[in-house]
Amino acid sequence: MCSPEPVNCFPVLVNILSNTFLRLFNSTAHLRVWSQLFYMVENAELKNYIFFGLFTYLLVLAAGLPPLFAMNSVEDYKVKSTSC
Repeated sequence: MCSPEPVNCFPVLVNILSNTFLRLFNSTAHLRVWSQLFYMVENAELKNYIFFGLFTYLLVLAAGLPPLFAMNSVEDYKVKSTSC
């Protein structure tokens, strides 16, 4: 029932115990438990939205970081600091 990964054993155990208790109390309902971390949606429009949002964020980040490092080097040059 359990794969070698211990992450999958607990949901399986909860599912078995819950359904066993429901059957003991003569219930017709049953529980379904899964161990996926995220709900997987196959929506192309949502994927494009996420992709372009992250892409825009990375472009802004890529445009902002090099000047930061350059200004740090210029500041070191002005005070004539050296590293060993």
